[in-house]
Amino acid sequence: MSKITNSMFESIRGALAASDDKSSSGPVNILKTEPGNTYTLRLLPYKKDPTKTFHHYQQHGWNSFATGQYVSAISPAINGDRDPIGETRYKLYRGNDQEKAMAGKIVRSEKWLANVYVVNDPVNPDNNGTVMILRYGKQLHKIIANAIDGEDASDLGPRIFDLSPNGCNFKVIVEKQGDFPTYVSSKFSFPSEIPGMDDEKVESLLDSTYDLASTFNIKSFDDLKQMVDEHIYCSADTQEEEVAMPQVQTSVPEVPVVENKPVEVTTPVAQEDKNEDEEIKDLLAGLDI
Repeated sequence: MSKITNSMFESIRGALAASDDKSSSGPVNILKTEPGNTYTLRLLPYKKDPTKTFHHYQQHGWNSFATGQYVSAISPAINGDRDPIGETRYKLYRGNDQEKAMAGKIVRSEKWLANVYVVNDPVNPDNNGTVMILRYGKQLHKIIANAIDGEDASDLGPRIFDLSPNGCNFKVIVEKQGDFPTYVSSKFSFPSEIPGMDDEKVESLLDSTYDLASTFNIKSFDDLKQMVDEHIYCSADTQEEEVAMPQVQTSVPEVPVVENKPVEVTTPVAQEDKNEDEEIKDLLAGLDI
């Protein structure tokens, strides 16, 4: 049972080509990688449903225009649902220069998830011998896709999922290019034995893999719209003020009133008539009659 079956591998290959798994957002057992280290892993198939061995999704990420803190969210577009962040990003791109600059700071990236057996984690040795989730982007995806159904498939193919001595480890080599990590040097190694691996342990590992499609939850449309309002248009404070305004306007402005005295009501016309009478009296006073 340490070898992956041909039918299982064909299911994995078909699912990888389709890339139609549903999206998600944030599992707890993600393998963290740091530049300057090489992580030795063995990819694991999802035995319950080999077509779900990989999980593909899109993610938006940017530094909030309101707080400066990094925020991110999974796009629901891959499920055919509306994506408020993607729609806003597209709208900004079609705007003026300032709006285009804002859109350029909202990055949409392609991500994949896969179950892996950790042979060696040089930074966190406690991860060794456990099943974890590898989250990766286009660089590692290209290497994996080539091994499954590309130019390296004839040499690798099912071997990248094989936990027997015929299987091949995945060497994830993390380097630094400028301010960002790069994985272009990663590769599958020659077949090798995993110390302490036997058929019983293989079965246990395959039974403990994660259902990647159900590990995450996509935010609702309203929650994503709120992220747009708060972290792109910075309108959260404005909304709070608008809600509070009716409370201020409920009181009637005070009008000075003289108590116990009759209020004399005058009109602008009466005032004008009074002024005209006084002017006539002044004119008559200057005449000899």
